Amino acid sequence: MRAQVTGDPAAAVAEVHDGDVVMIGGFGDAGMPVALIDALIAQGATDLTVVCNNAGGGDHGLAALLAARRVRRIICSYPRQVDSWVFDGLYRDGDIELELIPQGTLAERMRAAGAGIGGFFCPTGVGTPLTEGREVREIDGRTYVLELPLRGDVALVGAHRADRAGNLVYRKTARNFGPVMATAAERTIVQVSEVVELGGIDPETVVTPGIYVDTILDLSLAEAVAR
Repeated sequence: MRAQVTGDPAAAVAEVHDGDVVMIGGFGDAGMPVALIDALIAQGATDLTVVCNNAGGGDHGLAALLAARRVRRIICSYPRQVDSWVFDGLYRDGDIELELIPQGTLAERMRAAGAGIGGFFCPTGVGTPLTEGREVREIDGRTYVLELPLRGDVALVGAHRADRAGNLVYRKTARNFGPVMATAAERTIVQVSEVVELGGIDPETVVTPGIYVDTILDLSLAEAVAR
């Protein structure tokens, strides 16, 4: 089945529901699907749990979603940076919950979800507050903690180009968390700079196969509609 292609940001995020776990790609601004986030703010879904590498910066993108008070809980690796004032204020006021996960563990938990793995043992965080109360096991003389898969209801991903089957390629470091999030979510919504016909992407360069993609927001089409 081909992915649905649209130039309407509102239509792309129409099926995001209150209380959903929403995975949002990006490493800072690199690869962050800002158009989809803006559409989600306008759509109005609330009480969300967001999974992202960081907790937003400045006043745009994820930070704007937080400022709109749509996020109840955030699961991330880097909640604080020089421009994370929106998250800082919400957290200090007790208006948002935080689950802190080391970056590699965050990525691997999502990869495990996409691969159908029931869990894995990891040494990162052993002996720190991040792993208190968790199952631990000694393997070959080293202590590991059990990590469980991390799944999402929806993934919002920024890619560079898609074909009409939903196959994706990314631009350099904008690739970051998009591929694992696409496999870990029940529904994947992607914004791209352009959509090409089948055969327009060399199969050897495809990073995310179209089987993982449900909806594509074509930014070039959206701009044409806006004009």
